[in-house]
Amino acid sequence: MGRSRRTLPEELLLLALDPTTGTTAQPQSLDLGLAGAQLVELALAGRIAPDGDRIAVVQPRPTGDPTLDCALELLRRRGAPVRAVNWIGGPRLGLRQTYLSHLERCGMVHAVAGQMCGVLPTTRYQATDNEICRDIRARLDSAIRTGVPPDPRTAALAALAHAVGLGKHLYPGNEGRSSRSRLRDLIRHDPMGGLVAHAVMDVQNGAGAQPRRNPAAPAGRQTAPAARPGAPEPARGVPMQPRRGAGAMARAVVH
Repeated sequence: MGRSRRTLPEELLLLALDPTTGTTAQPQSLDLGLAGAQLVELALAGRIAPDGDRIAVVQPRPTGDPTLDCALELLRRRGAPVRAVNWIGGPRLGLRQTYLSHLERCGMVHAVAGQMCGVLPTTRYQATDNEICRDIRARLDSAIRTGVPPDPRTAALAALAHAVGLGKHLYPGNEGRSSRSRLRDLIRHDPMGGLVAHAVMDVQNGAGAQPRRNPAAPAGRQTAPAARPGAPEPARGVPMQPRRGAGAMARAVVH
């Protein structure tokens, strides 16, 4: 996968950046959304595919994107297909910061140092290329306004934006209510995006232990239950970032 195209996690993160405060909207659910966006990007690249409510690796060849390839390799090591809700709900340290740092290296955002309560150092991020952000937003606006089925990438972006709660950030107030409703409806236009978005919402609602019924699955097919009711599957194969040293932990990143 070349680097001429922005990946879905990058686009989701740019959508979430508040141009005024330099922080990200919905920071907790955004982490889940970024993990889900990785799955959709890998599916768009032909590396994985949905298998009921699970994700199966169909082509283990690297994409050329180090962060995506880390996720792909961990999925491959699982052997059997993994439930999307278990993958998304597993712990992952520093995924958001990894993408923020990448966007900074690419010149799409720049870090702004500050202080919290006048004491604790913080870092905020401002978009440097507003044209890119406007292009991403325009794709969503066009899909919402025209009602024309969007391309799979835009449909998946809309599904993830809705799933992590960016609707009120993008279309605030009573005047944005109809746009938020149409954003939610776009979830049906991409099967992989819909699967991942539902998994993100299931994790937030604490429903990750229950398999989601897939109406497209063959009759009589049963999804394997979780190992222990009420407890998510152990988060094996979840992308994790190296622990930071003690010096880095003293610096707070506000996003």
